[in-house]
Amino acid sequence: MRRLVGGIAGALVLVSVATWVVAPATLRATHAIRYAPLPSSDWLIPQDAADTVRADAFRRAQTRVDRAATVSLDDVAFSPTQAVPAHALADLVECRYAYDEPSGTSSKFDCVLESGHVVKVKYGRNSEIHAETATSTLLTTLGYAADHVTIVPRLRCYGCPRFPFLLSRLFRLAHISHPLAPDGFERGYTDFEWVSVESRFEAPAIETDTVKGWAWYELARSEAPRADLDAFRLLAAFLAHWDNKSDNQRLVCLDPVPAPPDGICGQPLLMIQDMGATFGPVKVNLSAWRDRPIWLDARECRVTMRDLPFSGATYPDVQISEAGRLQLAQGLAALSDEQVRRMFSDARFHDFYSGTDDEQDLDAWTAAFRSRVDQIVSAGPCPE
Repeated sequence: MRRLVGGIAGALVLVSVATWVVAPATLRATHAIRYAPLPSSDWLIPQDAADTVRADAFRRAQTRVDRAATVSLDDVAFSPTQAVPAHALADLVECRYAYDEPSGTSSKFDCVLESGHVVKVKYGRNSEIHAETATSTLLTTLGYAADHVTIVPRLRCYGCPRFPFLLSRLFRLAHISHPLAPDGFERGYTDFEWVSVESRFEAPAIETDTVKGWAWYELARSEAPRADLDAFRLLAAFLAHWDNKSDNQRLVCLDPVPAPPDGICGQPLLMIQDMGATFGPVKVNLSAWRDRPIWLDARECRVTMRDLPFSGATYPDVQISEAGRLQLAQGLAALSDEQVRRMFSDARFHDFYSGTDDEQDLDAWTAAFRSRVDQIVSAGPCPE
């Protein structure tokens, strides 16, 4: 009898915990909030021409917006004020849960804003929140394309369970269809604090059925200026972008109108779309990032990522040209200490790294940034 009672009690506890995990944090008695997502603008190349068209676009793609486009960065980038209104930074961002198959290991979910734009929300104590926010700012400042990432104090997700990512992973592992797909609870919401909101760079991705991004070793086939390619490679090394599998880069088209019938993009562009594994190698680790040398061989201007996780992944050892070194050196050196400190402060590096609002951490991160820039500035001349 005791075993039976104990078993029933245990089962009730498990059911209670499971119900708590699955349920939203707050139930609403009012009407459901529904935001309709805008249709995807990505360009899926027809299979019969996929390899040829994609290869042509990659070969002609540039690495910098000002090289690739006849329009300005502001014209082609998704406006941060469209994704997250300025007043929301001191108030509340609201969105509607949009179920998608979970990927990676960081806690995240997709959410639809009132505007219809779908954003990626990362939550919890997650180093990628801070790394992506800082790199988004840095890449845009230097003239590269980047998804815009903003950290907001509070986000209200209508339809969200308490732990959306965990729940999605559990259902996927159990091979069970997600009961909350496609947009969560009819009436209910969960509030998340200090999350990142990522809106995609507004240019359609050029993809095939089998290829969704690009690998760093493919740059050997690029016809972009050598200086631009090498500055791009050196920037990846500067940030220690070790999780550089193909899915973490994107080939996009900056044409102001949809792809023409012949499927030729006039302004293809290469970009990095996932920079969460940076400032490490163990993602936002001050000592590891500060102490890792930029150069494998400073005299020959060779860089490597073989010592990083995944043994460099798609990034091969490469020799940086003098023109490439100078291009990145000038861009990074032009940033003031105040700008760099603000970049780290807005990305809340001090809060993540020490768990306190410690101004000394901001000083240390700024000094580490300047030290790494100095390694690039003081090198050379590199062999051409």
